Amino acid sequence: MAVEAPPGENGPYLQLNGISKNFGAVQALSDVDFSVKLGEVVALVGDNGAGKSTLIKIVSGTETASAGEVRVEGRVCHLRSPRDAAGVGIETVYQDLALCDNLDVVANLFLGREPAPGDLPGAPLSEAQMEKRSLEVLGSLHIRIPSVRAAVGALSGGQRQSIAVGRAVLWGSKLVLLDEPTAALGVAQQREVLALVRRLKDRGLGVVVISHNLQQVFDVADRVVVLRLGRVAANLRRADVTSEEVVRYITGAQTAQAGAYA
Repeated sequence: MAVEAPPGENGPYLQLNGISKNFGAVQALSDVDFSVKLGEVVALVGDNGAGKSTLIKIVSGTETASAGEVRVEGRVCHLRSPRDAAGVGIETVYQDLALCDNLDVVANLFLGREPAPGDLPGAPLSEAQMEKRSLEVLGSLHIRIPSVRAAVGALSGGQRQSIAVGRAVLWGSKLVLLDEPTAALGVAQQREVLALVRRLKDRGLGVVVISHNLQQVFDVADRVVVLRLGRVAANLRRADVTSEEVVRYITGAQTAQAGAYA
């Protein structure tokens, strides 16, 4: 069990202690400790079936742990839904992005959270307010698109990924979870997304990146956490490890070294 960190700017924003998850007889996670500080990029890596997606689902509120404790800013939290996670500043950008291609950028940024100028049912959306806020957020992240009124389906893969990240930041998130953010993107688009990850860090957000691309992991991560067979096999500062060592942890050729920097 990891030592509990006190709340405050020097402690983790998110801290998971002893997280286990079983689906019937299948043990997906076993006694996992995991933490993220604000202004830190943590890469979560591992082979298929290692438990990465299950861990992220627990943090995002789409699954609940069978055992263990979740703390946000030092306080125990029960994340039973994505709304609960959003309420404590945690937003997730899944690989499918959950964007509506037929809607413009503004509509996608505010999808499901559209403001209305009054309390009357059916009141028209405040389009001017939504557009102004969209321009502010995208500008602050240096996200370049032709227009916030362009249909999302007409944008490049990198631009679409950036819009999905912008939507997470729009709602005041402090921790953003990115599931394979560069999958199926071209080289230039991958660079664009990785630059965006660095800007999130520079803004003081915590970022968790799930990725199979170790070169990109080493480009952006401060720390690398390796999951293997539902357990933490390694928790290492990126500067202290090589990609070859990470591969050995992923495959089990190197023995576990967990919790050193939790």
